Amino acid sequence: MKTVIHRAVSLSLGLSLVVFSCAVAASAQKKNRLQDATRHAADAAKVFTEIMNVREKAIPKELLDKAEAIAVFPGVVKAAFIFGGRGGQGVISRRTRNGWSAPAFFNLSGGSFGAQIGAQKNDYVFLIMNEDGVKGLLEDKFEMGGEAGVVAGPVGREVAASTNTTLDAGILSYSRSKGAFIGAAFKGVAITPDNDLNEAVYSMKATAVLTNRPMSLTQMPAGVRIFPRTLARYSHR
Repeated sequence: MKTVIHRAVSLSLGLSLVVFSCAVAASAQKKNRLQDATRHAADAAKVFTEIMNVREKAIPKELLDKAEAIAVFPGVVKAAFIFGGRGGQGVISRRTRNGWSAPAFFNLSGGSFGAQIGAQKNDYVFLIMNEDGVKGLLEDKFEMGGEAGVVAGPVGREVAASTNTTLDAGILSYSRSKGAFIGAAFKGVAITPDNDLNEAVYSMKATAVLTNRPMSLTQMPAGVRIFPRTLARYSHR
């Protein structure tokens, strides 16, 4: 009888240890993912601030105020040796009545072929100007140069008066490399939601983050608030 009781107690303790270990592992994984999200949001906010602080080469405010969403992909690695490719992570926030939504997390990737060699890091900014552009981004895979009409965006004060010529585009695209910030056209580049990270941070996918009832800043995880706060500093309507 004592042997049976001892075995039952040992089994119960063993199961408890397994459950506890799983809970600890899950908690550690969630903490790591929150750190990833915090890093992505902070890097994107830093890049956007640096770009907007160079006034003679910044995105015209007229365009920022018309944008329905803004995407920033900092430090995207572009490498090539005959076959080329690029890859990185970034965030997208959508405009709401009270400012900007919680940032949803996305991946950027692409490839090319030709006589090329080398590697560099670029920062990319995309202004999503209308609902067609937003709908495109909410697809499982959005390829630049498709139906949404991606064009190189103008920069600087001197082009502010001529920005009406670009407003029919779904997305205005920009690139910064080695300190130079320019409007840049993109083709063959795909943006896909990083739903592993979105679900770890928000318990929902990117589409829900950007289309559900917006979270207030206090409802967002503290580490990601820096991105919508940064956007609100430069554009609020």
